[in-house]
Formats: sequence, structure tokens, C-alpha cells
Amino acid sequence: MAAVRDGQRAATQTVEDLFRRLEQLNDIGASLSAERDINRLLESILLAAKAITRADGGTLYLLTEEDGSKRLKFEIMRTHSLKIAMGGTTGIPIPFYPIHLYKKDGEPNNQMVAAYAALTGETVNIADAYTAEGFDFSGTRSFDKKTGYRSKSFLTVPMKNHENEIIGVLQLINSQDPVTSEVVAFSNADQRLAESLASQAAIALTNRQLINQLEVLFESFIAMINTAIDEKSPYTGGHCQRVPELTMMLAEAVNETKEGALRDFDMSDKDRYELKIAGLLHDCGKVTTPVHVVDKATKLESIYDRIHLVDTRFEVLRRDAEIELLKNIGALREQGLDEVSLRQRANQLEQAFKTQLRQLDQDREFLRKCNIGGEFMSVEAQEQVKRIANYKWLDQSGHSANFLTEDEVLNLCIPRGTLTNKERDIINYHIVATIKMLEALPWPKHLRHVPEYAGGHHERMDGKGYPRGLKREQMSVQARVMGIADIFEALTARDRPYKKGKSLTESLQILGKLKEGGHIDPDLFDVFIRRKVYQRYADQFLDANQIDRVDESQIPGYIP
Repeated sequence: MAAVRDGQRAATQTVEDLFRRLEQLNDIGASLSAERDINRLLESILLAAKAITRADGGTLYLLTEEDGSKRLKFEIMRTHSLKIAMGGTTGIPIPFYPIHLYKKDGEPNNQMVAAYAALTGETVNIADAYTAEGFDFSGTRSFDKKTGYRSKSFLTVPMKNHENEIIGVLQLINSQDPVTSEVVAFSNADQRLAESLASQAAIALTNRQLINQLEVLFESFIAMINTAIDEKSPYTGGHCQRVPELTMMLAEAVNETKEGALRDFDMSDKDRYELKIAGLLHDCGKVTTPVHVVDKATKLESIYDRIHLVDTRFEVLRRDAEIELLKNIGALREQGLDEVSLRQRANQLEQAFKTQLRQLDQDREFLRKCNIGGEFMSVEAQEQVKRIANYKWLDQSGHSANFLTEDEVLNLCIPRGTLTNKERDIINYHIVATIKMLEALPWPKHLRHVPEYAGGHHERMDGKGYPRGLKREQMSVQARVMGIADIFEALTARDRPYKKGKSLTESLQILGKLKEGGHIDPDLFDVFIRRKVYQRYADQFLDANQIDRVDESQIPGYIP
């Protein structure tokens, strides 16, 4: 009777153990589906397989193909008793050559147990490698001899994805008795559990690889758009690459801030990826902006720089003045004046002619300088342009016309930069186009904020920005971060057609004034300075002559 009870107790324990391991398998399946990092996923698969089969060691291979040759590449190796941990997140490379599935003569490499499992899709369960027939374990014996290990039981399981394709092999070594720790053969239950895990793992791994491939494809598509903008305009192409970098620098600095108004801001890996994508796409609407506006390096530039037409008109005025001089001297000679009077009158005309030429040369040089955009153009300079515009000249049709057209006057009198108000509206429309383009896309849940982040970088904290006139409280921290990044990049950019890149001190002075004027977020501005985000960005992206010594106590709006 006692023997019967012992048998029943052992059977109960066996069933309970199996249920416990099944529950463990279910938990493992859920965790595998949630893992985003490939290396951590592969480690989790192997460690989980070792745990549910009580294996001392194991190797995970992935199927690869190079030059038409299929191979099993060592990805993760673990042996508990030998304290071996290689591959994956350890950073320790596995020093073994891949296992070829086919020999040089094209025959299947069935002597290698891992290759056999990959070729046939069958699980191989071996009680003792030293006595097993049909497989080559010479490498195993050599390893044992060097380490003093005894590789005995092997369980080699092919990993099949949802399309029944072999993507790898899971090999477990030396199952241990839970009571005595003695090395035993892998049981049928061990095999079924390992096969179930391998199936779940293969699907999880395939899904993660597919997601990674789609993310790479998506980012490559974004890079293609930015390349198109780069090719369209060499002056702003780098902007599309630098703003995302500065955005992430500032966002990470805010994430590390544990005091003040931003202490509760926290980013997960998903949040980081979402902001990164928004940064890369923040100016995608520029693909709609006309090239002649984007590339307008001077005030009179359209398809070409019209200052050359103005130069031609000055030459016409010089020619006409010279002709007029010669005509007047000829008229004096016809008047029958004596030689002294004639010479005096002619000298007066020549002096007036030279004075006129000097004035024309001065006016031409003045208009050339006006044509180059700057930070400020005085009212007096604008009035001088209008004065020159009233000169008369004979146009190509022989009619008297004003020296400058209304459009030329409008452009030459631009007070800042090189764009007219109309052209600036065209440039500003890029953010409207960006929002329209991004809001039209079916974003997945983890990227649903991309349009809002990317579309808010030209808004102001006081509600005077564009295109929606949002105020600070209506905007996310991420959108406000991108606003600062966009401005600071533009201030320091050295590839603009109308200005040189400003120094760190100059840029921070302007940024501080923008903070005081309600343009940018004051708390983010404080983090930008206090955590020296500007310096990290400068070290990476600015020229050496732009990086001067910054006295933070002199930055407007900042209290050290």
C-alpha cells in the first residue's frame, strides 16, 4: 500500500511539475512578444529554454546566407557550470566558425547535429553524445578535453516561424535532475516544451526582425525625403539632419532633470523613437517649397541674380552721360566761342561728367551691398534705394523708364534677410504642408504624436507663432523642445546663403532675448543652458571659430 502511495505522490509531483513548467512557458511567450531588442530577445529565448528543460548549457544559432551558402551562425552561448556567457548583450564574440548546411560538394552536412535539424526540420534528442551514432561530435569531444567538461545529453530543436521556415536552431546540453543535479537525458516532456518554446520564439523573433526591417525601411524613406531637400537646396539640407540631433540632446537633458517644472518629464524607448521620427520629418513640407525661394541668396535673386541687370543699366547711364558730354562740347564749338571760353566751358562739363560718374559708381556699389541680405537695413538706406530708383534711362524699347522697377525696389528694401513678405509666406507654408502630409498618414499608436511634435516647431509660447497660433499650455514638451532646436540650429548654421554661422555667445544672446520675448519655453531654455546642451552640440557640429568662451552670467533671461 505504501508503494502505491509513493507512486501516486511521484505521479502527482510529475504532473505538478509539468503544469508549473507550462505556466512558465506561457509567461515566457508573453515576455518574448514584448521584447524590442534583438540581442536581448535571443538571450531570453536561450535562457528560457535552459530554464524549462533544466539544461546546464545551450547555444542559439541563426540561419544566414552569404554568397549563396546557407550557414548556422553562433549567436548566443551559455554554460552555467563553466561560467561561459558569449554573444548577445555580453559583448563577448563567439570564436567559432559558422556551421555550413552543405558541404563543398553540395551534399547536405547531416553529420553535424545542428545542421541536420535545420535541414530536416526535425528535433534530435540524444541521451549521450559519446555513444550516439550518425553524428560527428569530434568538436564536442575536443571542447570537453580542453575544459574538463562532459557534454552528454543533447536536445537540438529547429526554430520554425509562422510560414514553417527554418530561421535558426536551439541546442540544449546536459539536462539536470531537479533533485540530484545528475546529468540525465532530456525527457519527452522536455522535448515538447522546448519545441513549443522554439516555435513561439521563432515567431517572436521573425516579428521583431520584420518590425526592425520596416523601421529601417521607414527611416530610409525619411532619409530619402531629406536627401531630396538636400539636393534641392544645399543651403538648408544639413538643417534636416542637425535639428533631430539637437532635439534628442535637449530631450535627453530634460529627461535627466529631476527638479523644477520639468522634473516629471520621462521618456521611454518608444517615446524616444517617436520624437526621433518627428525630428527627422519636421521639415518634410519643404519638398513643396519652390527652389528659387529656398535658394534666394540675394535680394534680387529669382532664377538668376538680377543685380547684373542693374549693373547693365548703370553702364547704359554711363554711356548716355558720355554721349551727352560729347554732344554738349560739340554744341559749344558751334557757338563760335573763343578758345579760352570754349576750354573753360568744356572743363566744367567734364568735371560735371566725372562727378556724375562717381555718383553712379557709388550708387552701383550701394545697390550691390543692399542686394546682400543682412540682419538690419536702415530707413535711410531704404530711402536712398528709392532715390536711385527714380533715375531715368532708356529701356530696350527706347522708352524712358525708372531705373528700378517696383519689384526691384521692394526686394532691395527688404529690412532683414533676402525674402519679401510674400516669399516668407511661401517659406512659412512648408510647416502647413508638413502638417498636412503627416496628418494624412495612418500612424501606428506608438507614433501617433509625430504630426503634433513636428508641426509645432514654429509656434511661440505667447501664441504669436504659426501656423496655428498655439500657446505654451497647448503644446507638448516635445514640440517645445523641437522649437528651441530649430532656432538654435538656424542661428549657428554656417550654410545659409545670406549670413555666416553665429558664434555660441551670439546665438545664446539671441536665444535669451527670444526667451524674454515669450518666443521659446523658459524652462527648456534653462535646461539648455544649465546642462550645457549648447556645448555638446557645438563640439559636434560647429566650426572651431564659432566655439568661443561662453559667459553664462551674461546670457539674457538666464540666472546661473
